[in-house]
Amino acid sequence: MLAPVTAYVALGANLGDPVETVRAAIEALREIAGANLIAVSSLYRTAPVGLRDQPDFINAVAALDVDGAVLPAPTFLARLFDIEAAFGRVRSVKNAPRTLDLDLLLFGTERSATSSLTLPHPRMAERAFVLAPLAEIAPELAIPGWGLLTDLLGKVSRQRIERLP
Repeated sequence: MLAPVTAYVALGANLGDPVETVRAAIEALREIAGANLIAVSSLYRTAPVGLRDQPDFINAVAALDVDGAVLPAPTFLARLFDIEAAFGRVRSVKNAPRTLDLDLLLFGTERSATSSLTLPHPRMAERAFVLAPLAEIAPELAIPGWGLLTDLLGKVSRQRIERLP
């Protein structure tokens, strides 16, 4: 049997009760067959990116050990989309308010650039709402193509982010 692959998933919501939604989505991640939730960051309140006339987001990052033989990256991403849909996510306008957003940030050291999946996530190194919670659960992480997570954090230090108690 192959060793599990560590996948990192960013969670975000800003409609309804986003704190409860992110917490419930974390529980939904626990239910993915072939995956084991191993770490979850604190929750963070962050400013929206793109369309700015919308509520702040609640964000977190989760780490899962995934059986890559059962759940290769595209299949795992499909499971994430299923969870989003169960929470009422509609993908119509980029960066719009949303009930739930689940982004596959990393899938082990896999690199991919297809029409449906880019790994590492193409904008993760530009966003404090991804890097700060990721650094909380994987401070020594090296991101393929970008380098050490700790080096990337300084580049997003001006973005508004608040760790929730």
